Formats: sequence, structure tokens, C-alpha cells
Amino acid sequence: MRQEFCGQNGKPRDSQSTRIDSKIVPKVTKMTVSGKKQAMGFEVPSVIAEENGHSANTPQKRPSSEDSSVTSGVVELGSKSALPSQTIQIPEEQSTVPTPVKKSSKTRQQIDVKAELEKRQGGKQLLNLVVIGHVDAGKSTLVGHLLYLLGNVNKRTMHKYEQESKKAGKASFAYAWVLDETGEERERGVTMDVGMTKFETKTKVITLMDAPGHKDFIPNMITGAAQADVAVLVVDASRGEFEAGFETGGQTREHGLLVRSLGVTQLAVAVNKMDQVNWQQERFQEITSKLGQFLKQAGFKESDVAYIPTSGLGGENLVTSCQSSELTEWYKGKCLLEQIDSFKPPQRSVDKPFRLCVSDVFKDQGSGFCVTGKIEAGYIQTGDRLLAMPPNETCTAKGITLHDEPVDWAAAGDHVSLTLTGMDIIKINVGCIFCGLKEPIKACTRFRARVLIFNIDVPITKGFPVLLHYQTVSEPATIRRLLSILHKSTGEVTKKKPKVLTKGQNALIELQTQRPVALELYKDFKELGRFMLRYSGSTIAAGVVTEIKE
Repeated sequence: MRQEFCGQNGKPRDSQSTRIDSKIVPKVTKMTVSGKKQAMGFEVPSVIAEENGHSANTPQKRPSSEDSSVTSGVVELGSKSALPSQTIQIPEEQSTVPTPVKKSSKTRQQIDVKAELEKRQGGKQLLNLVVIGHVDAGKSTLVGHLLYLLGNVNKRTMHKYEQESKKAGKASFAYAWVLDETGEERERGVTMDVGMTKFETKTKVITLMDAPGHKDFIPNMITGAAQADVAVLVVDASRGEFEAGFETGGQTREHGLLVRSLGVTQLAVAVNKMDQVNWQQERFQEITSKLGQFLKQAGFKESDVAYIPTSGLGGENLVTSCQSSELTEWYKGKCLLEQIDSFKPPQRSVDKPFRLCVSDVFKDQGSGFCVTGKIEAGYIQTGDRLLAMPPNETCTAKGITLHDEPVDWAAAGDHVSLTLTGMDIIKINVGCIFCGLKEPIKACTRFRARVLIFNIDVPITKGFPVLLHYQTVSEPATIRRLLSILHKSTGEVTKKKPKVLTKGQNALIELQTQRPVALELYKDFKELGRFMLRYSGSTIAAGVVTEIKE
């Protein structure tokens, strides 16, 4: 058979054989691509031909597409015995890899995850921290300098940033460049996306997220805050700047409200740029009293808020207590790092079913693709089968990486990257939720929720269009029904079927989204039951899911 087809430089004898070839070709390419796609891209036919010792017969120059299809057909027929065995072997190899993992995962599941968690960090607890505040309050500079002082950024890199920022005419932005990595962020001098990194204190391992302060990028800031346990609110102490950030239209208030509504209860307020007001105690007290009233209204307990005078650019009072006599005269408290270290880590819901909210999706070098996100509840091991909602697709977790290191398992509170196989990357969007197959999360387009209305100008009526921000999702939605107005403290119904909702009210409403979103009830999963509503660039309400309709 081989002689018959390959006799004349790989050209077929008659039209009948061409027909056979053309029938075979599509199947062949499909088989080979599925088996060997990652190793070789799409140059399938020629490579296989060479492997099977047919390189002599395949024409070097391909005159036409028909010709090349024929040759690949020829190769297929000629090496029929070799090819299928190859193509079938590859999936076998892939399937044999996870099997030992599966066995070990059964034995591993008997391990107490909580005990393992304590062991893993060398007794150090994990804490997710978000840095928030008005635009140009000095968040990125403060965080960059903190990381530099802790030795997480080496001197060479820092020197490079200093040189480059001088060239760009932004010498004071050198430390901010540690986290603002993209060209546009550096050029504009504004953080746009959430920069992520990790560092360690005496008792904790901290995943740090540097959120954007500009009001255009609040959706990104919500994504960062939704993944955080505690927050550092940076305010600018210089005259006029604090007021600009704090008065209406400033982001200090909105950010404070947002993190509180997203479940952050502990806050460190870094009163930054104190060196510009010569470390005056009066200015510090003026800022803390104004902020204190506001944060109390926002729902923070006074005992959970700490105020620290700092200088992000000078690096004073970040890692060690400030030596400047102007400050030591009146400030005897902790420096920023000590304050971060003294935060109480929240309860992790390791016992609940697995939930991971996707914050990024990207293609990996090998087979499959990666998703990153924070595990909200439960734990995961390599080889676990997962379900993605809303697309309702199943896949296998082939690998788990935590802080760029491969691990066998990860639990609630970790920011991980999962390498997934058995599913199309097109189906997954940012905001999908991965869960275990046994206890899946519900996806719905209609749900009821209890909301707290913020300071709004336009009263909310039936049919009001909003943007629903939930974990990492932002989804257009409409308020379908206003069910009742509730009493603020007791939660009793004070009015049924109201026509409008105005500022400061607590109400029960029904929302409808355009596409399905995966939600949990607040009473079951606090992290996955919270959401924010925004309208024309400002946050109008925070809410919790009380009932999932359909």
C-alpha cells in the first residue's frame, strides 16, 4: 500500500484515492491536533511525516493546498500502523499522570487541613491586605517604600527605577513603580489595576493589594477590596489635599464605605505626607477626628481603627518607629508594619464546600489554561474535579501554585493560580466561580437582597438600572421590585411596597441581571453573599443576598 501511494513523489494514482484521502484528512488532523497540539502547534502533517521516516517523500515546496492535503493523506495511509498508536498514546499518558495523584489525594484528605495550614506557614497566619485611599494620597509610594525597606525589592532594581523615573521627570515616583508596572500607569502616574505582592511580618504572611484611588478605576478597586481581610486607608496630610479627598467627590469616603460594605472590619489609617506639615500634632488630630466620625458612621468600631502618622516618600514610621524628634514628642504608638502585624486574622471557612472566585484567566505554556483568584471557602488538592458556574462546565485541577510556588493543596484565604484541563478557555470569564461537584453554587438572574442606600441624589424607583459589583464581577442589572423598607437596627418592615427609596434607607429589593451570576446566600457564605450597586460612576448601595429566585 505504501509503495502504491508514495511511488510518484507522494502524488496519488487516480481520483478515487484522492477522494479517500480527502475523507481521511479532516479526521487525521483532528486526531493529531488533539494529541500533539501543544508540542508542535499546527504544523502537524510534515512533522509526523518526518517522525515516521517519510521526510523523503513529502514534497518540500507545497504548490497548492490540495496537494498538501493529499500528501498528509498519503502519510496517514502509509503509516497507519504508526500514527493511531501515537495519537492514542498521548491521551493515555495524560490520563496516567493524575492517577497516582488521585490515589494520594484520597489518603491526603484524611489529613486535617487546619493542622496543615498552621504547619505550612511555620505558624505564621495568612492575611490579605488592601491599600486604599484618594488618588495621589501616596498609596503606591508608601507600599513600594515599605517593600524596599523590608528587602523585598533589591537595591539594583530600586536604583534602576530611580534612574528611569528621573528620566521621565517623575523622580518622586520611583517607589510607586515597584507596583505600578505597566507603561501607562507609570506615564500617567496613576495606579489603574490592583498590584499584588506578598511580604512577611513577625507573625504573619501578608498578601498585599495596592488598589487604584482614581474614581475611574473604582471597579478595579472593588475587585481588590472584595478579596481583602483588612485594609490600610492612606490619607494625605498636606493642607487642602486631605480636604479634597474627604469632601464630597473625594474617594476617601467612598473607599471607606466600600471596604466596610465588602466585609473589612479592621482598618489602619496611614496619615501620609506628615513631613510636609512638619509632623504637627494639631494637623494629625484634626484629620483623625474628622475621619473618626465618618468611619464610625460607616460601621467601623473605634477599637478596630488605628491612626499612624507616616511619610511614604521619606520612609519614616513605616518599618521602624520614626526617630524624628518632631514626631517622637507626641507620638508613642506603633509604626505601620507593627500595626499590620497586630491585625487579627479572620476566621477562615475551611470546613465549607470549595469556592474560588476567578480574578484573571490566561493561557499557560503547556496544555490547559490558568485561572487566578482567592479561595473563599473550603480547600482544593491537585487532581480534584471542579465545576465552573455560571458556564456549568467541569474540569480538573492539574496544578496549584501559591505565591509562584507549586503546591499540592490550598485552602480558604489563599490567592492561588490553578492550571485546569478538560475545558475550553473561552467558556471562562473573570467572575466565574469554581466549586466542588458535590455541593455546587447556584447561578441565577433574579434574586432578592437587603440593601443599604448610600448618599444618593436620584431616588431609586422600580426599573432603576444599576451596575452590580460582586466579587470580581461587574454585571448590568435592574431593580425589578421594591419590596419593603426596613428599620435600620431591628430589621422590621416599616413600609411595604414603597414607590421610591431615598438616601440612608434600609430596604428589601429584587434585582434582575442580564446574564446569570453565581451567588450564595449571605447567611451561608458571608464572603459570597455581599455585593455593591453603582450608578453613573458612584456607589449607591451595598447589599446582601437574602433569597435566590431563579
